[in-house]
Amino acid sequence: MLNMIFGLAVSFALSYMVCWLFVSRGTAGWAVDVPNARSMHETPIPRVGGGAMALGVAAGWWQTQSGEVLWLLPTLGLFMVSLMDDLWRLPVIPRLVAHVAAAIGLVIFGFDEVTPMIGLGLVLILVWMTNLYNFMDGADGLAGGMACIGFGAFAYAAHLDGDMNFAIANGVVASAALGFLMYNSPPARLFMGDMGAIPLGFLAGAMGLIGYHEGAWSPWFPLMVFSPFIVDASVT
Repeated sequence: MLNMIFGLAVSFALSYMVCWLFVSRGTAGWAVDVPNARSMHETPIPRVGGGAMALGVAAGWWQTQSGEVLWLLPTLGLFMVSLMDDLWRLPVIPRLVAHVAAAIGLVIFGFDEVTPMIGLGLVLILVWMTNLYNFMDGADGLAGGMACIGFGAFAYAAHLDGDMNFAIANGVVASAALGFLMYNSPPARLFMGDMGAIPLGFLAGAMGLIGYHEGAWSPWFPLMVFSPFIVDASVT
């Protein structure tokens, strides 16, 4: 229990501190969200909060030893591709290839005895969730708040099911998101950027499917938890 509490605290503290550094020291003009016709903000805002969350999540997973290769590797790969996109604006095709590859890898190695049609459906769900989260970043407190609520709900449900390792893994993500939310709440001083939104979207879909596959919850539960994002972005 102490290890879990310490891991959650480390995740929150590191995410919060790195966000503070980004806000107080600036980002020297790189990875800045410049307002356009669709933007809700009026001044340029750094979109580097995802880097702070990634450090928080990595530290929390390492401290609690709750991370698993099944989702660690594809999440890390998506983070690296998305970081390059934030810095240099990659074309659509290589980004989409990375999203599909991460989804295929999770389905192949994480789900036994699935038919090709079901496997294709799972890949489409994961790719949609990955991009859905990125679509919703850019509004004050929205993506950060959804991460806190969504992964927090996953953590609580996994705890009720008795799977403490899975509960801690999700709780660490929620804690890191809470640290970021301190600087993303209105008026936002940081956005996630692709480096935060893309891995988070993938994890939201992955954790939801893994929890269902392992019997922690019914298939409607992750849909209900993330329904504000799923419904809003899908209808839009």
